[in-house]
Amino acid sequence: MHSWPAPQIPELPGRGHPVRVHDSTTGEQVVAASATDRASLYVCGITPYDATHIGHAATYVAFDLLVRAWRDAGHEVRYASNVTDVDDPLLERAAATGKDWRQIAVEQTALFAEDMTALGVVPPDVYDGAVEKIPAVVDAVTQLLDAGLAYRVPVEPGAGGEDPGLGDVYADLSGDRAFGSVSGFSRDVMEHLFAQRGGDPGRDGKKDALDPLLWRRERPGEPAWDGGVLGTGRPGWHVECAVIARDGIGLPFDVQGGGADLLFPHHEMSSSHDRMLSDGAAPRVHVHAGLVAFQGEKMSKSLGNLVLVSNLRAAGADPMAIRLALLAHHYRGEWEWTDDDLPTAVRRLETWRDAVSGNGGPDAGSMLDAVRAALADDLDAPAALAAVDAWAAESLRPGRDVSGDVEGAPGVVARSVNALLGVRL
Repeated sequence: MHSWPAPQIPELPGRGHPVRVHDSTTGEQVVAASATDRASLYVCGITPYDATHIGHAATYVAFDLLVRAWRDAGHEVRYASNVTDVDDPLLERAAATGKDWRQIAVEQTALFAEDMTALGVVPPDVYDGAVEKIPAVVDAVTQLLDAGLAYRVPVEPGAGGEDPGLGDVYADLSGDRAFGSVSGFSRDVMEHLFAQRGGDPGRDGKKDALDPLLWRRERPGEPAWDGGVLGTGRPGWHVECAVIARDGIGLPFDVQGGGADLLFPHHEMSSSHDRMLSDGAAPRVHVHAGLVAFQGEKMSKSLGNLVLVSNLRAAGADPMAIRLALLAHHYRGEWEWTDDDLPTAVRRLETWRDAVSGNGGPDAGSMLDAVRAALADDLDAPAALAAVDAWAAESLRPGRDVSGDVEGAPGVVARSVNALLGVRL
């Protein structure tokens, strides 16, 4: 699968700092990259049954900051992501609209790429769709079955295609002694969230209510692929990401990222799959972006309370103002999009552009240092914006003494804001 064009990232003087992030597992700040010269990141991608909303964009812009800060610190970054281009929500949308699910997936994946390009998000180095990775998923699930780490559950009458006796395949979590270590949740909380977020704790025939689906056998009216000894069917959600991460950036890798609602079950389960597939190797740090609300509720496709990036762009919003509106909120915080977010960002963008329009200005060195320090401190974008605001305010202050201005300082500011914050002035 093709990603989107990479933005040009200017070179900056000096070097950034080691980036520390909040690890959702420990609750502590940790150094994000395990090596001084390399860093690896997997961010869970979209299920393309609708367009990119502000909540999605906030998550991808947050991890874009991590990629940029890592590169500025001298790391060679390996970044992978996915598109879940076959899944129940997509099939349900196809049934509701009468459109082919493949057409919806292609259209919405393309629109997502347009939105990411407009917002200046650095594309992943590895960008795989679930459908194209089915052979690798089949191999992985077969490996787990052969190792006694997965089992089959009988399917209902009419399911299973030509080989109904093969059954659906589930992971046996009893084979992973570290299961639960990612979220740290109690058994009761895990069962509640598993049922709420796409799991099937009440499925008859499972060894444990939390055991996740690895391979769903063919059902009438649903797409299916040849799974070899697994029978015709399609992948489970968690194993898809586990395999794409394993094949794309290798195990273990530094950071697994996504929205806060992915901590459990998705990241717990995909990390478990990775451990069982690789003798215990798994993501080292788990980082999660806070959820964005609108009109008093979490912004979600199921509720329909969406502010779509594509709609804002179509209405004439500058994508850099949209990005600034997102950066005004710390990535880990939960916040609500309001009618004032975009106008406030437009005013900030106009001020910054005015401030860098001349040939000289206040020295930019302290501003660059402050932006780097802010990003190294758990990607504190609001603090970084405040540093640029302060430089811009001094640059535009009426009657200031310009005798100490530095020629080229506005250019340093513009390049710094572009390279580190992804905002083109």
